[in-house]
Amino acid sequence: MQIDFHNGVTYIVARLAGFDHPEADVIAHCAQYVDDATNSGLIRFNNGTVFNHISSAHKLLDYRNFRQLANYQVWIPFHFLPGNEGLAAHQNPNGTFINKLICRPNSHVAQDMLRECIQLHQTHHGLYRLGIAMHVYADTWAHQGFAGVNHQVNEATKLIDSRGNLDRKFTKKVKSYFKKNLVDNLTGHLLSEVFPLGHGAVLGHPDKPFLKWGYTNGLNEKIIRNNPTDYLEAADHMCQWLRRYRLGDPNALVPGLPAADKAVIAEHLQSIHHKDDEVRYRQWLDIINQGRFSFGSAHLSYIHKGIGSWKHDAIGTEAFLDTGEEVFQYYPSFLESHWKRFHEALIAHRSYIVDTLLPQYDIHVGGNKAVKLTR
Repeated sequence: MQIDFHNGVTYIVARLAGFDHPEADVIAHCAQYVDDATNSGLIRFNNGTVFNHISSAHKLLDYRNFRQLANYQVWIPFHFLPGNEGLAAHQNPNGTFINKLICRPNSHVAQDMLRECIQLHQTHHGLYRLGIAMHVYADTWAHQGFAGVNHQVNEATKLIDSRGNLDRKFTKKVKSYFKKNLVDNLTGHLLSEVFPLGHGAVLGHPDKPFLKWGYTNGLNEKIIRNNPTDYLEAADHMCQWLRRYRLGDPNALVPGLPAADKAVIAEHLQSIHHKDDEVRYRQWLDIINQGRFSFGSAHLSYIHKGIGSWKHDAIGTEAFLDTGEEVFQYYPSFLESHWKRFHEALIAHRSYIVDTLLPQYDIHVGGNKAVKLTR
């Protein structure tokens, strides 16, 4: 998913679940910032204080750099949460280990992740962790069928459009990634070998709300995807979990989206179809500002780096990349800053997913335990 859903729609859903503007803004900001937190390492201050932060994305890299992207500390806990084939903890799906790693919508793993958020909702970074979890939860719909590791399951051939025809536009787009001497020999299998991680073989198709498409996966299964339907289902389930969070009860029986608001979201998931996610995002912001939803008019904005960003407010930097050599002016306000709390929540989320939750499903991707993938 991209900024139009992770920030725009997440904000809408949070407001419809009962959060006020400042709270929903934090949740939506965190949900998008997962895709923009590309720096990691120590932040050093002039009074000797240091703060460690981690990255939850590799935005400056692309799918061709799959060896660099094969990072179980990033892709699995933040973008391709293993689904264990929809089974509960301590149950194993048929097949090899890869079947446990494939992302599945609304899996037991994802629901357990959200239960943990609710149980810790009173911590000082609880709302930030909820926003991070909303990103991961929504991605279980967008990234379903793919795994955050290098494996043939991620192969994709015979990409089709909404009418069931071979997608010629996609082929042309793929060719632009390669030099001429490679283009002449490009096939679906070669594409999958170049892009073996996650949904790299289908580029951004899973992340665009308006697309209806299909492909044949590495297991020779024909997959049909309807992103508007999937995204709407994700939003409805997100609303339920956000309501549970407000109640502090992970087992509460709660409704999803209000019917009228759900219809507005459904309409625009399909009607907003510009290829540029920033353009789509601005259209969602206009809808929010116009008061099209039952919570009324609201002004939402998002700046991920530079002046006006959470990071700039926290440590005063305008840079998009850290060198690791900087020494920042320390201000006591840093301790309560959005940026610091987001990164504390990011570390807590990753630690819980990798070290506690996934091992309950016999999935070990952290520490010194290696993932064994069998074809």
